[in-house]
Amino acid sequence: MVALRSLAIAEVLAGRGAMASIGLPERAAAERLTGYADRISIATVNGTSSVVVSGDPDAVDDLVATLTAEGLRAKRVNVDYASHSAQVELIEQRLRADLAEVSPRAATVPFYSTVTGRVLDTTGLDAGYWYTNLRQTVRFEETTRALLDAGMRVFLECSAHPVLTMGVEETAADAGVEVAAVGSLRRGEGGLHRWLTSLGEAFARGVTVDWSPVLPARPRGEVPLPTYPFQRRRYWLNATGGSADLTSAGLGSAGHPLWGAAVTMAESGEVLFTGRISLDTHPWLADHAVNGTVLLPGTGFVELVLHAGDDVGLGHLDELTLHAPLILPEQGAVQVQLLLAAADDTGRRTVTVHSRPEHTGSWVRHATGVLSADVTDPGFDLRVWPPSGAVPVPTAGLYDELVVQGYEYGPVFQGVQAAWRVGEV
Repeated sequence: MVALRSLAIAEVLAGRGAMASIGLPERAAAERLTGYADRISIATVNGTSSVVVSGDPDAVDDLVATLTAEGLRAKRVNVDYASHSAQVELIEQRLRADLAEVSPRAATVPFYSTVTGRVLDTTGLDAGYWYTNLRQTVRFEETTRALLDAGMRVFLECSAHPVLTMGVEETAADAGVEVAAVGSLRRGEGGLHRWLTSLGEAFARGVTVDWSPVLPARPRGEVPLPTYPFQRRRYWLNATGGSADLTSAGLGSAGHPLWGAAVTMAESGEVLFTGRISLDTHPWLADHAVNGTVLLPGTGFVELVLHAGDDVGLGHLDELTLHAPLILPEQGAVQVQLLLAAADDTGRRTVTVHSRPEHTGSWVRHATGVLSADVTDPGFDLRVWPPSGAVPVPTAGLYDELVVQGYEYGPVFQGVQAAWRVGEV
């Protein structure tokens, strides 16, 4: 069914349509479409403030331009057809003929349909249903609410890349319900390791997982706790300044969670900061991924450089140029170095950040910049916030839109609650 429907779309509908993601609730989005007659339809309702529309390309472009000019979130989706719109009627007879031999059977698991928004008898999943499934609006939010009302609290998205988990969490939050929503595979991670990692994430959220197919065939059980009582006494020995102590190597503590040590060069006055970063020691960085690849955030470089500047009394970053992303591997770590050059005649210092895989590989330059003690006037009174004349920028659905663009920000990097714009952008 998937192959035949995709073939019909590619041969008949491709090049005729467009789709766009907009950050509006369904009702507000429907009001915006009244002036377009049947040229644009609401294709999908993913969450309380996130919908996808589809239809004629020029009409969709006009809607996106109008909403963007008003400061609302609106962006074209990278497709050239219009699913769930009137254009699908062009392939109705073909689909009914191609899928005529489909013989649906009764399911043993309740089937919640995004066409009806409720439980549906699967014996009705014939050719007509699968045409309607492609023609009508996908009522994902409504179906999610039906599942929540039925007591469902665990949602596993079986797909090549998670795009609906945020919609589930958004709907659950609106309903005042706590759920576990996890993916299965990810873009660029389609193997068994990714699948087992996802199962582990579900297990960590309290989901019962049968691990027997992947564990060795041997007796298993819970590991017993120690038989002795806790005496509230430290077991670990206190550090004595041995070979593992930084001071024994002539280094000083950098006083920062990402920097391990710092040393000042005797003659030049240069300062070298060194550190080791991995997902084991800094697991929160895993919440900052792009297309499945974990990267050190750009603001992370700003933080590293500013801390180095503060160490020598230069708290202003005049400029910072990023040359290459710093990729964090799933296993292992990267070594990071920051070299703070000697001060020039004006007191400024240049700074360079490099990294390489631990124990091997060549050093890669990631950032260069200039630090000074100057204080720059921001142009407005920082004691008044938001600044006078600032215009609020809508943030509803921001992270849903970022997922569409490949930015996979976890809870640690989902802190934007409000934003403002000053002047023209």
